Amino acid sequence: MTKGHRPDETPRYPPQDLGSYALLADGERGALVGPRGEICWLCAPRWHDDAVFAALIGGGGLYAVTPAERFVPGGTYEDGSLIWRSRWVTRSGIVECRDALAFPGETGRLVLLRRIVAREGRARVRVVLHPVAGYGREPMRETRRGASGEWRARLGRLALRWSGAEDARPAGEGGDGCRFTLELDLAEGQRRDLVLELGAGPLRTPTVDPGRAWAATERAWASAIPGLGDTVAVRDARQAYAVLRGMTSAGGGMVAAATTSLPERAEEGRNYDYRYVWIRDQSYAGQAVAAAAPGPLLDDAVRFATARLHADGPDLSPAYTVDGRPVPDQQPLDLPGYPGGYDRIGNHVNRQFQLDCFGEALLLLAAAAEHGRLDGDGWAAAGIAADAIRRRWRDADAGIWELDNRAWTHSRLICAAGLRRIADAAHRGPSVHEWSSLADAIVADTARRALHPDGRWQRSPDDPSLDAALLLPPLRGLLPADDPRTRATLRAYTAELTDSFYAYRFRHDERPLNEAEGAFVLCGFVVALAEHQQGHEIDAYRWFERNRGACGAPGLYAEEYDVAQRRLLGNLPQAFVHALMLEASARLAGPATTPRKPPRPADAAP
Repeated sequence: MTKGHRPDETPRYPPQDLGSYALLADGERGALVGPRGEICWLCAPRWHDDAVFAALIGGGGLYAVTPAERFVPGGTYEDGSLIWRSRWVTRSGIVECRDALAFPGETGRLVLLRRIVAREGRARVRVVLHPVAGYGREPMRETRRGASGEWRARLGRLALRWSGAEDARPAGEGGDGCRFTLELDLAEGQRRDLVLELGAGPLRTPTVDPGRAWAATERAWASAIPGLGDTVAVRDARQAYAVLRGMTSAGGGMVAAATTSLPERAEEGRNYDYRYVWIRDQSYAGQAVAAAAPGPLLDDAVRFATARLHADGPDLSPAYTVDGRPVPDQQPLDLPGYPGGYDRIGNHVNRQFQLDCFGEALLLLAAAAEHGRLDGDGWAAAGIAADAIRRRWRDADAGIWELDNRAWTHSRLICAAGLRRIADAAHRGPSVHEWSSLADAIVADTARRALHPDGRWQRSPDDPSLDAALLLPPLRGLLPADDPRTRATLRAYTAELTDSFYAYRFRHDERPLNEAEGAFVLCGFVVALAEHQQGHEIDAYRWFERNRGACGAPGLYAEEYDVAQRRLLGNLPQAFVHALMLEASARLAGPATTPRKPPRPADAAP
């Protein structure tokens, strides 16, 4: 990377605490907005493509709308949307910037809307636009004015058009790369609309009318997000749903996170690229939507998982790009990275086998079938997944946490749960007995090999320790809530791997839990569901509320939460946390739903 291509604005916009960033997303890509109105992360044209704003991880590229005088920042999402309003109180008054990616997005073209408004008093605002393609390698070129006064340029292989900023000043035509600056002085009540377009092909359409674009985006969000009035914490549930929708592409794939390389604390070097679709995470989201408000977002999850099962069968990959292609190999960039993080793109998950993905896919398909939303292709995909489990359930796999290959207990039990759930959903047919018998065999074998002497499940036959993942199979209907193994596992887990209603995945070593890694927010919501299943409503709500608060100021969740420093850790936002938050908010509003059936003979606890 040529250092001269990084904007001289970078020192003005150093990285912020992850909890201060908001997400803009339109299904095809996402942007992070900081407290000074800086868009410091955006990949284009789609999630997994190169970043054009990469200041978040030390690269070039930034788009900032910032008060020119001292200010106190704030902001909020408009209810049930990813329309973000930055709000700054200055010495002169109050100024806002309303931001959104035009929704729903097009696969090859993005439209970024910014509306600056002087709410109270006069507003002096400084605007900087400095996109740099290829994570900072390729500055703008061929900059010129269009026929309507808008700015046009080339940006790597993208076409750029910026309208509403005809009075902006271009600068840095030489080695520093081209950027624009704009100084605004707005009287109270005045506003300025800025529209940035980036396209994979030439932008030949007329310039975007901001009023129409805003109105269309508002209507689209209003129609996409259900009311969710029967959930706990309705506004937060709607926001979680909006995050999941914003991270789901036209092809149905939902990326795990919008970012790459943001630091975790679980182990040195655990900084990954999550801008891809994990089958497991997609299934969590689909099941959450099925619990809260079955509709198009459930259909999207089913469509993507079904297509991948038909294409790859027993060789199903744990993750794909949003267009269903293989995840690229992991490689570094020549960037400083976010402080404490690295600069990685791609992911080594493309070389892993994760058995539990087949079980999660079956659980997703069964949830759709229970709501009458599974078609013939979906049922065929269920058969493919079940056959893959039959062929591979004895194979060692990387497991839910993507570790070394073992006979992970969770992987096998979640596959058995998926088989039972899809068999129940099918009701009849030759496959029902086959799927149920296979589930019985897996549970019986796992009980012989991975049941701890204390009567609880253990991580694997050769690892007697506990794992948060072992709470999931009973929640998915593998065993009734009153099964002694279910209860023993929950009791032991909460005693050994939780602290003050924060949950941890497993014990890494002898260090205190919060020194080895951050609290795993997904696991906190899982415990809330497990306590609810047991009828422990007060504890369930305590878990739910504690972990509901483990978010940043805009309400976004990362993968982990540093309890001591009260900070987010990991890529942002982490979709599976929002999925479990949504599911918990739906299920806690009603009675425990797992049927209290007597155990099957093969399941009977010793």
